[in-house]
Amino acid sequence: MPFWELQRQLGIDVDRWLLRQSMAQPYGKAAACHAFEREWVECGHGLGQTRARRECQPEYEDFMECMHRTKLAVRLRTILQQRDKMIKEGKYTPPDYHKGKEEPRP
Repeated sequence: MPFWELQRQLGIDVDRWLLRQSMAQPYGKAAACHAFEREWVECGHGLGQTRARRECQPEYEDFMECMHRTKLAVRLRTILQQRDKMIKEGKYTPPDYHKGKEEPRP
């Protein structure tokens, strides 16, 4: 197909994110999010796109979280904001090795 050849020539890969988990992995090990992708595909198999979006929403959300880690990033940002707030209030003092005041090494 000329369209796919054009993608290769331009150095882009439109469907790479879809195939990342399903393609053959090095050393024959399963990809990190393969289990979540498999659950999502098994749930939506044979349902049709509209019905699968409605009925398999939890599986899809789990798969997307495993791929992109958006909920984890929000959680870490909240933790860091809480830490900064506690430092500002004087309720928490970070250890020296977090301040860059590490003991000299030989």
